[in-house]
Amino acid sequence: MLRFDVPPVHANAIRLDAAITFLVCIAALGFRLPWLMLLLVVAGLIRGFIGHYRCPIHRSSLWLMQRIDKAGPKENAGAKLFAGKILFIASAISVGLWLAGSSLWMAPVAVLTVFSFMEWAFSFCAACWAYTLWYRFRPQA
Repeated sequence: MLRFDVPPVHANAIRLDAAITFLVCIAALGFRLPWLMLLLVVAGLIRGFIGHYRCPIHRSSLWLMQRIDKAGPKENAGAKLFAGKILFIASAISVGLWLAGSSLWMAPVAVLTVFSFMEWAFSFCAACWAYTLWYRFRPQA
């Protein structure tokens, strides 16, 4: 069940969002700055529960891509909302582990690093794939 009640998103703007997520994760891991994940908690909260069109990072990405005429084709945002929820959950877990004093905060960041790189470099959204698979095999009510 794809959601058609949210506006579609431009593919290349989403990829730029993924590149920003990737860079934030790399900075958090590389410089041991777990508080940077708070940025992704907020971005995931907005993108996953409110919509991409309200996220300042996405709006900036879209503005930049439209300015250079490379926004790309529009695609359904339902699966991207699900990906935003996953971003929120993983980043929140990371921040929670950091606040608890655990070095395990790096595990969800590493997973986000891999998946955001795959979205950025190859336009492969693992959360979107899982979302589609869920609705393909879920019994319809």
